[in-house]
Amino acid sequence: QAVKEAQNEVVVWGTGRPRREFIFTDDFVGGSLYLMRHYVQSDIINLGVGTDISIRELAVILKGVSGFKGKLVFDASKPDGTMRKLLDHRKISDLGWRPKTSLAKGIAETFHWYSKSGV
Repeated sequence: QAVKEAQNEVVVWGTGRPRREFIFTDDFVGGSLYLMRHYVQSDIINLGVGTDISIRELAVILKGVSGFKGKLVFDASKPDGTMRKLLDHRKISDLGWRPKTSLAKGIAETFHWYSKSGV
């Protein structure tokens, strides 16, 4: 939206220090199907990638992928929320499943889709 509107800056809530884990939609679906075919136990199993990234790093990647030329402003007066959200993905990894899409590729594909969607 900031690129479309040629904005000079984008305000990101918080300091940018919290870390989050992201999974590409296609990988989530693939992992879910994998579990349906290979997992018969009743224990809870996490579907994650096992790595996280800071909100600041994510904003920089988004800026690069989108071609945004403005400034990223981190508003520390807004809440950071939980400092880290990372799933324990060992169970699904031990079953042999791994995500196929890197964060950068997933962001690029999502941005491309968004750009064409007319939203």
